[in-house]
Amino acid sequence: MRNQSGQSLFEIVLALAITTLIIVALVALTATSIRNTTFSKNKTLASRYSQEATEWLRGERDANFSAFSSQAATPLYCMPSLSWAIIGACASGQEIVNTLFRREISFSSSLVNGKTLIQASVRVYWSDAQGLHEVRSVTNFSDWRQI
Repeated sequence: MRNQSGQSLFEIVLALAITTLIIVALVALTATSIRNTTFSKNKTLASRYSQEATEWLRGERDANFSAFSSQAATPLYCMPSLSWAIIGACASGQEIVNTLFRREISFSSSLVNGKTLIQASVRVYWSDAQGLHEVRSVTNFSDWRQI
């Protein structure tokens, strides 16, 4: 009986501890990977919504610069849809339809060489477990038909 071999309790506990550490590390790595993927996806979508607003503003400018200029005299709009309807900062429930993103556009204007220059700053932001995130883009608009 003395020459009988087998695992001792210590060896079994050590093997379980090592296995547990490996599993915990894999789960943590997977969770971090999923969080980073979700953040990247949201940042890409926010950039798309920002670009969408910039293109819409460009169309508004091209359709009627004087109307665009008068709308841009209001310093801040919340734009869950692409319209001039909501003046001021976005509140709860004013997200872009079926998303977690809010879109705000702020304006400032100046006179450069006799031409009106309107600066539009588009801010698309969202909140998740990691905090508040945002994407910003700034575009200058002028009446390109003006000489």
